[in-house]
Amino acid sequence: MVNFKVLRHASVVLDDDIYFDPYKIDGNLKKARYIFITHPHYDHLSMDDINKIACDKTVFIATSDSKNILFENNIKNKIIEIKPHQMYDLGDISFQTFSSYNTIKPYHKKEYGWVGYNVEIEGENYMITGDCDECQEMLNQMCDYLFVPIGGVYTFDGKEGALFANKLKPKVAIPTHYNCIVGDKTNEKEFLKYLDKSIKYEIFL
Repeated sequence: MVNFKVLRHASVVLDDDIYFDPYKIDGNLKKARYIFITHPHYDHLSMDDINKIACDKTVFIATSDSKNILFENNIKNKIIEIKPHQMYDLGDISFQTFSSYNTIKPYHKKEYGWVGYNVEIEGENYMITGDCDECQEMLNQMCDYLFVPIGGVYTFDGKEGALFANKLKPKVAIPTHYNCIVGDKTNEKEFLKYLDKSIKYEIFL
């Protein structure tokens, strides 16, 4: 197992320098080896926060629309443009992408091509879903550590996130995307109430 933490909202860091959707982060953080972007909404692609952790060696992983925003903001780093349902091997880590979208809300449509990531590090899989409702593409994934949004409105709420986790059966479920913009500790309580007792959990927000 590598170190992992939810920094704020949907911002996740693995192994101290692999970041996902950095947003409103602070503190003495290590410069990024990789920055993964799930989609271009302001709370997932925040240039203010990217600039806090990016360095010349940082590699970005992003969809085409997110890549365009990075270009518009004068990011000169290597950018790996990704699509859903692909496998990628970067040498030190590998990952696969999957479609991440709403099925019962209008905010994240499947046709936008936005993604979640399933990253393999040291033989274990860390799944960051992006903003979504339950969809078959995600149910086809296998993971050891599941980072699942529970804030409601744009994503699962607490109960929905727990029931989704129960289907995937990770070793550990980690709720995200609440206590900032949407959701609060009520969502967290609902998540823990409905989470299968056989699944461990970690709380950061």
